[in-house]
Amino acid sequence: MTEDCAYDMMQRGRELLEEGHPAQAAMVLESAKLVEPRKGSLLEMLGRAYYRWGRFAAAAGSFEEALEVDPTNDYAHYCLGLCYLKTGRTVEAGGHFKLAWTLNPLDEYREMALRFLAGGRGGRGG
Repeated sequence: MTEDCAYDMMQRGRELLEEGHPAQAAMVLESAKLVEPRKGSLLEMLGRAYYRWGRFAAAAGSFEEALEVDPTNDYAHYCLGLCYLKTGRTVEAGGHFKLAWTLNPLDEYREMALRFLAGGRGGRGG
């Protein structure tokens, strides 16, 4: 397989996600990952697919890999925080929400970060 093939698979994965088929998207994106294992945007999309599929630990792993590629990816930090909330890792979730907000002060990030700065350990799972 080539990088062009990986790109095509990534586009197909995006379409499947948009159509509401996260399991199928994850399978296509896993194939693309075999060709492009260190592509941050692919890892992020794979994490989204797993999250929407309800496979929160797998989603967390994908977002962790995306952050290895680009530690300044605010969206990956935010999504990793959501995954950690779903898997009961609230302290770690709070750290990633704070990092996301520090990197990009979006209202959505701010809301979650402030819940943890105020000493709260809860939050919506998104």
